[in-house]
Amino acid sequence: MNMIRTAMLLAFMTALFMGVGYVIGGSGGMLIAFVIAAGMNLFSYWNSDKMVLRMHRAVEVDERNAPEYYGIVRELAGRAGLPMPRVYLIENDQPNAFATGRNPQNAAVAATTGLLNRLSHEEVAGVMAHELAHVQNRDTLTMTITATLAGAISMLGNFAFFFGGNRDNNNPLGIVGVLVAMIVAPLAAMMVQMAVSRTREYSADRRGAEICGEPLWLASALKKIASHARGVHNPDAERNPATAHMFIINPLSGERMDNLFSTHPATENRIAALQAIEAEFAARTQPVRAEQPVRKSAATPTASEDDDGPWVAPAKAEKPKKPAKPEQNPWGRSPTGPRAGRRR
Repeated sequence: MNMIRTAMLLAFMTALFMGVGYVIGGSGGMLIAFVIAAGMNLFSYWNSDKMVLRMHRAVEVDERNAPEYYGIVRELAGRAGLPMPRVYLIENDQPNAFATGRNPQNAAVAATTGLLNRLSHEEVAGVMAHELAHVQNRDTLTMTITATLAGAISMLGNFAFFFGGNRDNNNPLGIVGVLVAMIVAPLAAMMVQMAVSRTREYSADRRGAEICGEPLWLASALKKIASHARGVHNPDAERNPATAHMFIINPLSGERMDNLFSTHPATENRIAALQAIEAEFAARTQPVRAEQPVRKSAATPTASEDDDGPWVAPAKAEKPKKPAKPEQNPWGRSPTGPRAGRRR
């Protein structure tokens, strides 16, 4: 079903691209647009992930230079039954992340240095579980190709502004066609992007909560990311706004409302949905939790100081406590604060 939806979306975007070509150059323009769209669809299928990663200057890392970050992704991929994706790091103080790739076998996840520095181990796990959910749901291909075609349609609209008003009657709709190409077509492409992102974010939030087992980890992460992202400029995202819907939180400035023109659902709505999922999980496991202490997550203010999430061996709780040792982050710096391993 997801593949059918992807095919329908690509068909619609291609038809929209051809329509813009028609209002600019008539049947000849439509034919040229069709050839370009077909070429872009094929190219995007194989190379869109590389394009997006290059746009945001992402650098691939491994367990040698980013052991904790890489380890989180590896553990979560195993829990989700996914192949290990390529792991990238983006040098940017804005906390954010995205996933890309045409299928789980060729997937990549990327996080900013701001996200790893500002979030705790558990919160980073919640975010990466969300991104792996996009990979598992095969959202990454659809969202990446949509970004490519939406950007192309916007460029075609700009082209119409300069060359659509010629006098050789190639444009069958005259100035009306130019206005349609300039305004309506890019707006329609943007709305398709928004619909794709908004409907799939909730699904990825839920599946990510299932992968990591703690919905409140992601809820806490979303609250922190939304708070910091508004105050940190992301120049790469501003230069490539067609990729904004791929991030876990909109990286562009001025996007705060859950309305028709926002690329993401409101953070408050997503957190409320995750809290409802937490209650649902608790109801399912109520007999078990009645016999055992409830494991608090990092999203809860009273979280246990010794709870490091699903990566801790069961025997660890039985060992006598030792003085906490500072845990280095992926760049060799020890985090500050009273809790070892918790980034600020």
